[in-house]
Parts: sequence; structure tokens; C-alpha cells
Amino acid sequence: MTSPDRTTPPQQQYAERSYRSPAALVGGALLLLLGLWLGGDALLRGAVHTKLTALFALLLGVPLVIAFTLRPQVRAGEDRLTVRNPFRTITLPWGAVEDLRAAFSAEVFTSGGKYQLWAVPVSLRQRKKVSRQAARGSAPRPRFGLNADAGPVPRAMADQTLDELREIKERAAHRESAQGEPVVRWSYEVLAPMVVGAVGLAVMVAL
Repeated sequence: MTSPDRTTPPQQQYAERSYRSPAALVGGALLLLLGLWLGGDALLRGAVHTKLTALFALLLGVPLVIAFTLRPQVRAGEDRLTVRNPFRTITLPWGAVEDLRAAFSAEVFTSGGKYQLWAVPVSLRQRKKVSRQAARGSAPRPRFGLNADAGPVPRAMADQTLDELREIKERAAHRESAQGEPVVRWSYEVLAPMVVGAVGLAVMVAL
């Protein structure tokens, strides 16, 4: 008599989490609209010198706005943390992450140094507000995250985000697929047009 086959269920894949700053996204979109409106008007109606100046200003300004507002993002995957900052993208296997802290800015620490998390802004004002609510016993429930059903937890948004990242790190830190060294890549697609725009704008101003 043979026993029925028993197969081990596949390991549940971890759903990647993404973190961005809503305020930065809105502010960046508004700045881009304003810059394109002003620059487009100069390109259409200005003299040759004005058109070239506007073109180089857009080449400098548009990537700069995108870099500091729309580009920053933190992605927490099953095996690694990807930090997209204005001019660099840092890929950190969870095994290489030693700590995550948020004092005046959110930072991730490795044995080789630290990297700032531009997509996770730290608001001291929000922290003070949460502290006051906690003191009155009226701290809000987390609206999302791993502890969404754990009851009232008096934490600011940046602190909640880092709590989630620490929990993900603890789950993955000893997994073989989460080992490796940090990889840092410069964002040349942002830097190249900025350099061209800055050089061209300097030349046009000097003429």
C-alpha cells in the first residue's frame, strides 16, 4: 500500500512595498507645470537668445525638480531594499543592512556607511503632534502597514515606515538569497541633461 503523495506548499512570496512622499510628488508636479509653462512661452515667443536660454534652463531645471521630488522612492522586496535617491540608486540586500534610523532624516546603515532615504521625510512637527495625542490618550490607529490591526500605536509616519522596514529586515536577514554587498549606481539619465543645461545656461548668460 502506497501512501498518498504530499507536496510541500511553495513558500509564499513577499509582496514588494513601495514608499514615496505624497507632498513631494504634488510639489514636483506643480513646479514642472509652472516651469514648462514659462519655458514653453519663452521658446514660442522669445528671440533666438531667449529661446536658447529657456531651452538650457529647462534642461537644467526639469531634471533637477524630478530628481528631488518625483524620483525618490524606497522599495522593500523579499530579498533586498532599493533606495532611489535624487542622483543615486542604492541596492541593499537585507543581509547587508545593519540598522534603520530616523532622527532628523531617515537613514539606512551598512558596514560600509549610511545612506539617506529621501523618500521617507521626517517631520518633527508630526512627531510632536503624535506625542501630544499619545499624552491625551487619543493616538490614531495606523491606517496601513504590518501593524494596521494592532491597535493604537503613537508613531509618526516616518517612524511607522521604518518599523515596517525593520520587520521585513528581520524576516529576511538570514535568508541566503538576501545576502550580498550593496550596489550603488549613479543616475546618469538625470545628471547628463543637468550638466548640458548648466553649461549652456552659463554660456548664454555670459554672452
